[in-house]
Amino acid sequence: MGEPTDLDTACAAAKAALRGAEALVIGAGAGMGVDSGLPDFRGNEGFWQAYPPFAKLGLGFTSLANPRWFRDDPALAWGFYGHRLELYRRTVPHAGFTLLRDFGATLAHSTFVFTSNVDGQFGKAGFADDNICEAHGSIHYLQCVAECEHGAPIWSCLDKVTVDPETMRAAPPWPRCPACGEVARPNILMFSDGSWRDERTVRQQAQLAHWLEDLGRKRLVVIELGAGHAVPTVRRFSERLARSTTTTLVRINPREPEGPGATIALPLGALAALQRIVPSLD
Repeated sequence: MGEPTDLDTACAAAKAALRGAEALVIGAGAGMGVDSGLPDFRGNEGFWQAYPPFAKLGLGFTSLANPRWFRDDPALAWGFYGHRLELYRRTVPHAGFTLLRDFGATLAHSTFVFTSNVDGQFGKAGFADDNICEAHGSIHYLQCVAECEHGAPIWSCLDKVTVDPETMRAAPPWPRCPACGEVARPNILMFSDGSWRDERTVRQQAQLAHWLEDLGRKRLVVIELGAGHAVPTVRRFSERLARSTTTTLVRINPREPEGPGATIALPLGALAALQRIVPSLD
């Protein structure tokens, strides 16, 4: 056997930190879903490769992920989000989710997930709903596009949306508000979005804050997976936690693994890294 590489040393340090952990926070960005076969929409080229019809229209992810389309062209809006909804419903979370879930269950103070992903994969993988904070909302919940005078709450999306794969346009009927009949939209924070209803996420954030407060000075490991600089919600959250002297940050990112201070940086994909660092439960 040859001499250990810097990556070997970093993986060993991450594994040792997990073995000494009393609690675990999982911070997840789009890169967490790549090993499950989900696109991460990194740049227009990657987005258009996943959705060629939108390339012909010259519409990138940031253009489409805008609530105005649900009013101006609901067939276009629900073509994009309806396709994603069915994709996320079909997708099986990769084995890394199970590794984290099972390891977290062995810790004295359990696990909390903080994710900018809207795909619902952590819930699908068996993480407790009360221990997941979806910072940008979830595609599996809906809200009314209008300032609904009937006060329709956020509700679970049970609709099936039919999308033409050639044009990426959705056929009516589209999901509608059960209170007023207006078109519904996913309860997701979009770009230029002043109408996102955040009460579900605010409740999750309060649960997370209470969980962190209860930890006190316990040994906490933050594993951050696939969270880049483009949408830095998860990175900033992880780095804020890492300021505590009892917290270790393990940043897993094949392109942007660097971090502040004593960050353990692993330039790997999510699944490959987790298979190397999560302690065996045998």
